[in-house]
Amino acid sequence: MKTIIAASLLAADFAYLADNIKRAEKSGADWIHYDVMDGMFVRNISFGEPVLKSVSKLITLPVDAHLMIMDPIRYIDNYADLGVNGITFHFEAASDTQTVIDKIRSRNLRAGLSVKPATPVSMIIPYLHSVDMVLVMTVEPGFGGQVFLPETLHKVKELRKYIDDNKLDVIIQVDGGINKETSAMVRECGADVLVSGSYIFNAEDMSEAVRSLR
Repeated sequence: MKTIIAASLLAADFAYLADNIKRAEKSGADWIHYDVMDGMFVRNISFGEPVLKSVSKLITLPVDAHLMIMDPIRYIDNYADLGVNGITFHFEAASDTQTVIDKIRSRNLRAGLSVKPATPVSMIIPYLHSVDMVLVMTVEPGFGGQVFLPETLHKVKELRKYIDDNKLDVIIQVDGGINKETSAMVRECGADVLVSGSYIFNAEDMSEAVRSLR
């Protein structure tokens, strides 16, 4: 499969959010990545349902919702109702991981499970048979523009081997510090979906930035 590029709105200029969304769509990005932060699971607050409700009518690409919030099951229906195509939540933030996965899939959405840099892959192996996507955070979640953590690469390799060995229909997403150089590294390790924010939205030529990520 071709590498999927998800443009993260966290790095967009919120004063011109509609224009930024259109630029991202014209750049050749495949998904719009929507980071939701609650100030509890991560030390930041981003945007939530009201903003997505406002901009969803402008978005023509699939919306990839990344919930960096405590007790994510509370919000699955809300984001499903707003028309997202997939919901990813954090293993570390859920009291019952399988119940959250089942809830997402009951809404016919792509179910994604994410892990922070310090969480070993072994912790989520039991759930790989019931998710559609696994997200490896390559920075500490919560803030955009961070520097890529190379020590996370082994997790992508480990997941790629397990998924391939067990013939699972699961894609691997990476998020954090993704640019021209680091994208090559994660793709070589087996990543399928690259989330990029600052590198795309700060580029003079957004289309060239997206091309370079592939």
